[in-house]
Amino acid sequence: MISWFKQLFALIQFNVQSIGERKGSSASAIFGIAGVVAVLVGVLSIGQGYRQVMAASGSADTALVLRSGADTEMMSGLSRDQTRIIADTAGIARGSDGAVASAELFVIINLPKRSTGTDANVPLRGVEPMAFGVRTDVEIIDGRAFEWGKNEVIVGVGAVREFAGLDLSARLPVGRENWEIVGIFAANGGISESEIWTDAGVLQPAYRRGSSFQAVYAKLESADAFQGFKDRLTADPRLNVKVVRQDEYYEAQSEAITTLVSVLGAIIAGMMGLGAVLGAINTMYSAVSARTREIATLRALGFANGAVVISVLVEALVLALIGGVFGAAVAYFAFDGFRTATMNFQSFSQVAFAFAVTPALLLMAITYAALIGLVGGLFPAIRAARMPIASVLRES
Repeated sequence: MISWFKQLFALIQFNVQSIGERKGSSASAIFGIAGVVAVLVGVLSIGQGYRQVMAASGSADTALVLRSGADTEMMSGLSRDQTRIIADTAGIARGSDGAVASAELFVIINLPKRSTGTDANVPLRGVEPMAFGVRTDVEIIDGRAFEWGKNEVIVGVGAVREFAGLDLSARLPVGRENWEIVGIFAANGGISESEIWTDAGVLQPAYRRGSSFQAVYAKLESADAFQGFKDRLTADPRLNVKVVRQDEYYEAQSEAITTLVSVLGAIIAGMMGLGAVLGAINTMYSAVSARTREIATLRALGFANGAVVISVLVEALVLALIGGVFGAAVAYFAFDGFRTATMNFQSFSQVAFAFAVTPALLLMAITYAALIGLVGGLFPAIRAARMPIASVLRES
């Protein structure tokens, strides 16, 4: 057994050291696998970035109240009286100014993207004063907050980066008037950074919404208070509402885009992976063919077939790992933090986010590269072990 391991170590050392002698074929395999990894990581980092935005937006101790049957704010509707009943319900945190709950209005406006100039749906949210108590992560980073009762708005940093016309002090067309942008805010990377905020009382007449709202966001006394709060609202005969945790609501909103990206990534990775496997097979067949006499001589000297097979597989694995690490590095520097915006299929509005190349994603991609190398090296390895020793030595 010790002798077999010595044989294996010697063969692996010999094969790996000879990779540099086959620069062309080795480079072809490495760059082919690197390309697969880079594209796979790039595509899947879209879903990771989008998911992170949604995860940063939710809180387990915040409840979202919608009309029963509505899956999104766009499909919901609540009257002023209903929002007051909700705000008076036990379970909501209360401060010196009353219940920490904000009845809100959600509309869509068209603005051009900075990168392409094409129109995009940008969310404009009308809020009440307690909105800043519900979303404690919202912070004005430039300018000031809008004044209640005035045609003024504040804009999330993500929206400022992605859409034209949202710079500080610019005038934003809302309804029949132009409203002044007086501040820019951040929200810990959450979805609010893709939105424009204003006073709901001013936004309602601008869009002829009367005294109606679409949702109520409420900060609860604790995360454990949710079920009791939900039960009280759904049992109230004056209401017909649906109550969800804010984090669960945004998690559900991320499912469509992340599923689409994952499926697309799997298809692309499968197609490119097949090409990379064929490239690895070709590379390893070339390596075996170039060393048929050497391999036959080693087997004639007593080197075991198993050691030969494993040594060829290790050589293919080394090439694959080099390509995988190189592709992962390229993907990280090319995609991580790259900012863009895409459609939220639930609200039909744009969400600004950054690609996220996570360690788990890199590890998965490198593992996929290793699998490509092992599959690509399997058949050449078997061929190397089955070559007839006598005929090979005679021909050489």
